[in-house]
Amino acid sequence: MSCFGGDPNFCPECGNVLPLPGIQDVVRCPRCSFCIPVAEFSGLEIRSSVVFNPVEQSTLTLEDEGSSELKGAVIDRRCSRCHKEGMVYHTRQMRSADEGQTVFFTCISCRYQEKEDS
Repeated sequence: MSCFGGDPNFCPECGNVLPLPGIQDVVRCPRCSFCIPVAEFSGLEIRSSVVFNPVEQSTLTLEDEGSSELKGAVIDRRCSRCHKEGMVYHTRQMRSADEGQTVFFTCISCRYQEKEDS
């Protein structure tokens, strides 16, 4: 007796996505090797689609980033562009783990960004 059932796109034994029927006379689940005769797919329409980064979401993200305030610790560092005091910083590990981290500074006045490898 199968644990999963109903949708021909999924294996009735393990629930894995089944490959599309091909030239072979059976469709074999890549996970559990369960076999289904191709004849069972006769007359069925199988559709699939993949959506990466929908435009609506990416547009909202860009708008939100532009209007957001700088977040992080403000330190006493002079901006090399506008020469005002006060920059926000954050760090990231950009190189291998046995090397130092990279510190990114953003001016709170003009939003100029600079980096420093430590």
